[in-house]
Amino acid sequence: MAKYIRNSGKQWTSSEVRELKLLAIHNTPTRVIGLKLGRTPGSVYTKASSERISLNPVNKSPYNRKKFTN
Repeated sequence: MAKYIRNSGKQWTSSEVRELKLLAIHNTPTRVIGLKLGRTPGSVYTKASSERISLNPVNKSPYNRKKFTN
């Protein structure tokens, strides 16, 4: 299990919220967002909910990957 001590108990900064919005728009998984921001997935869910940021995946692959066709 990963340890999230980097930002444990600290307030969210405006730049972290902006990055959260950007990563959510790009369909990044919640666990990856947490690792990039040094937060737990639970705190990412909570902050996204309070900021009204949708973490539901849109109909595309993570990281905007395109499916390979022959």
